Amino acid sequence: MNLVAELLSAGLSDAPAMLDGRAEVTYGRLRKLVDQAGGVLISEGCRKQDRIGICSENSLFFVVSYLGAIRAGMVAVPFPTDSGPETLANISQEAGIRTVLASRKHAPRVRRSLSQGEIRIIGESELLQSVPAAIEQFPEIDPARDLAALMFTSGSTGRPKGVMVTHGNIATNTRDIVGYMGLTAADRAMVVLPFHYCFGLSVLHALMAVGGSVVIHNEFMYPERTLQELRARACTGLAGVPSTYQILLRKSRFKELEFPDLRWLQQAGGKLPNSCIREILEAFPDVRFYVMYGQTEGTARLSYLPPERLADKLGSIGKGLPSTRLEVLRPDGAPVAPGSSEIGEIVACGDNITPGYWNDPEETAKYFRDGKLHTGDLARVDADGFIYIVEREREMIKSGGNRVSAKEIEDVIAELPGVVEAAVVGVPHPILGEAIRAFVSITAGEQPGANDILQHCRRRLPAFKVPESVVFLPSLPHNAIGKVMKLKLKEMAATVTAELI
Repeated sequence: MNLVAELLSAGLSDAPAMLDGRAEVTYGRLRKLVDQAGGVLISEGCRKQDRIGICSENSLFFVVSYLGAIRAGMVAVPFPTDSGPETLANISQEAGIRTVLASRKHAPRVRRSLSQGEIRIIGESELLQSVPAAIEQFPEIDPARDLAALMFTSGSTGRPKGVMVTHGNIATNTRDIVGYMGLTAADRAMVVLPFHYCFGLSVLHALMAVGGSVVIHNEFMYPERTLQELRARACTGLAGVPSTYQILLRKSRFKELEFPDLRWLQQAGGKLPNSCIREILEAFPDVRFYVMYGQTEGTARLSYLPPERLADKLGSIGKGLPSTRLEVLRPDGAPVAPGSSEIGEIVACGDNITPGYWNDPEETAKYFRDGKLHTGDLARVDADGFIYIVEREREMIKSGGNRVSAKEIEDVIAELPGVVEAAVVGVPHPILGEAIRAFVSITAGEQPGANDILQHCRRRLPAFKVPESVVFLPSLPHNAIGKVMKLKLKEMAATVTAELI
């Protein structure tokens, strides 16, 4: 069965599927628009498994473009909306894109960036208002083999790679998410994460699959507006990355307001400091808070921690989803001993594990071996089988012969009042190899200085884990999906002045 037909089958024709600004779109209208978009692509000569670029902010246009391409058997390729001309051109060339669907906001930039002689650009009016020839039947789909999307990684740690995602990958991951969260048609999620990010798309998939609705909100840079709309739209859920919740906690009245309809919160995309989780649980004791772990290479989600286990398993990513087997393996391939201090790599297998990287057999062979995804994330396992991530292998700081977890230090710094966000990186050092440097943003009016931060670290951490310097920034650099850009911080380390103690 075509993924889109499956996703849109549950929604009642007159039930709201999405709210985009002042417009409410029902499932009946959405199904017609999606079929229409698929028809436009076919009438333009696009064929099954052709890659279709999509450059759009979160909007009705994005949803129709994305679902329409997949409905027609093609491969949706969402462009990161913060991409420069070179990145847009590189992704288009690498994916072999010949057609791009561009929103009114982004179409001028797309036209300037891409060779229009080779690439057809279709805008909003052409896609949403055209009346294509009737399509008697859309192409048959093999869920295990046919691609639904190419998701290009954010590139926060290197060159973006196109992850191949099948119809079956998304269907499996969506069923798991719906099941463990208990989602129903009564759920309404506010979406602040971009749809070109697998986490953002997973929220869309899950709500569509149960006939629920999504509220498109593109104004998170004004967090008070976000909270107003969360209340006004009677949203039952919100999903965010760590920076989402850190901003809400430090730069809005999130903890002071009541949200009578709010049933759940989701967090993935990196580790939210334990101190922040405690604040949220204290402010919203009746809201179910889901801590999750995932990778684009695993479609979106790989594990979750049941909300009822947050209190006694704080800091854990939980266990694998029902359809995902997670193991933590030593370098020799044996599982680490539960309850020990052994650290190994998280390895995943299941029907949500993607086939690999587009046109990149070398990288595919590196991370996808024997039907398993080798995540590059280092972790330990407690006596009850719950997994705790220590660090990404490539983000471990190697200082003076020690391997230091940046996450551990970031968690400690986040405990201090007034700290909005902290990121720790290794910077070149002639003796240590790498010195530990902390980049910190603080709440306006709060004054934790470098000495306060370093003294707190000395009280809480071994000496070799204490940063040698602190850099204060108004805000940390984030990519379009809200993740801290640590490569950018490493580059900044050579030009900014640190406070040394």
